[in-house]
Amino acid sequence: MQSFDLAVIGSGIGGSLISALTSKNTHKTVALFEKDKNLGGCATTFKKYGNFYNAGATTLVGYEDGHILKKHFNTIGIIPNISKSKIAIRVVQEDKIIDRVKDFEAFLSTIEKTYPNKNNKLFWEKIKQIDEKFWQLQHIYYGKYSFKRYLKTTFFITELLKNFQFDIFKTAQGFIKATLGDISKEYQNFIDAQLLITIQTNSKDISLLSMALGLAYPFHDVFYVNGGMGSLIEQIVKDIEVKKNEEIKKIIQDGKNYVIQSSKNEYKTKQLVLNSSIYQSARLFENKEIQNYYKSFSFSDQSAFVIYLTLDKQYDFLEHYQFIYKEFLPNCISNSFFVSFSKSDDEFLSKNGTSVTISTHTKANFWRYLANYNEIKEETQEFIIKRFLEYFTSLKKENISKIHSATSFTFNRYINRYNCGGKAIKFKNITELPSCNTPFDGLYNVGDTVFAGQGWPGVALGVDVLNKELNGNS
Repeated sequence: MQSFDLAVIGSGIGGSLISALTSKNTHKTVALFEKDKNLGGCATTFKKYGNFYNAGATTLVGYEDGHILKKHFNTIGIIPNISKSKIAIRVVQEDKIIDRVKDFEAFLSTIEKTYPNKNNKLFWEKIKQIDEKFWQLQHIYYGKYSFKRYLKTTFFITELLKNFQFDIFKTAQGFIKATLGDISKEYQNFIDAQLLITIQTNSKDISLLSMALGLAYPFHDVFYVNGGMGSLIEQIVKDIEVKKNEEIKKIIQDGKNYVIQSSKNEYKTKQLVLNSSIYQSARLFENKEIQNYYKSFSFSDQSAFVIYLTLDKQYDFLEHYQFIYKEFLPNCISNSFFVSFSKSDDEFLSKNGTSVTISTHTKANFWRYLANYNEIKEETQEFIIKRFLEYFTSLKKENISKIHSATSFTFNRYINRYNCGGKAIKFKNITELPSCNTPFDGLYNVGDTVFAGQGWPGVALGVDVLNKELNGNS
């Protein structure tokens, strides 16, 4: 039986980063397991019909001095093949266009023309200020199941209180009301559509802090990954023993070790990190206590409906667009969708034409039990494509050479997860969130269903906490 010091299950952002960091920082033997033939999970790049597609939205944020993602990349020793987007996202809302750009004054000028409000500057300056202060915090940590971890968590909360004072207790909706007043439904939709991308919910259910982090990310450098997100994941794990096409069937606790039974072999590890969804990890274990631990987290019933298409030639559109409408899209929980175009000079993604990924939010369980699954899937796809073509008037349906779509059912088939993302972080629910550590020695979690959050910056933050745990610095 092959043995490792650390085994990581799932090659998403979190699993790939922690594998590479552990290998680089220690003398531990590391293995990374992936069910699919492609690495990256929700951040993978895959091939179908001879064309390549990014599985999800393709913005890379956080690769700048002083931010955790660049710190991780520097430690691993990689320079990503990326190019900076001049416009992070072009938001199209009926007849309105709002470009989310890093330049604050330029953005403020646009938002003031689109949604005039005497307190726009006060609102958006506060959003930017809170975000900047958060990323300057020195003791970001969240852990449970030992006195030392609770103490470190308390120290982090104390740092939050010291830096944000009463702002930490403010709700997003309360702050909107207090600064902007009774804004129009369209302005509210603009704010909520941005938040749904970044923190998987709207302003109704979150704190001011969460809203600030969700809305402020275009004030940072936003990048396009040349060759697709999957190429970056491959670069991160290039020096790791990676086992693709190897699904984990069962994990058995054996004293201080874990025995991993896969579709191909059996392995033993001292430390085990799950980059799988926290809500679907119970099925991996034989131990009832571990099963009950994972079952204790209520399922986050949110997923994505994603359309993949190839255009007949290389087009020079912006890399990222968001379209917001008055009503929800059919069979979805969102009134918006996000479009990612491959760049015309991307020799990999645009080899056979422009690669396009269109994504929106939907309920995970909705697609699992549909009797007329294909019919509903086609209806949703056709509605979104029609809206897509209404804006890009230079395109006709005949310019789409290949098209297919994915639901939670599709994601589970390929990467073993129905949902996308975890529960939104709120001050009142922080003690209920899953942490990187568990009550079981040697068993850890990482990824977008675990503290600290969504996207590259949030997952990278969770990786930073876990990295310290695995190196005995907790």
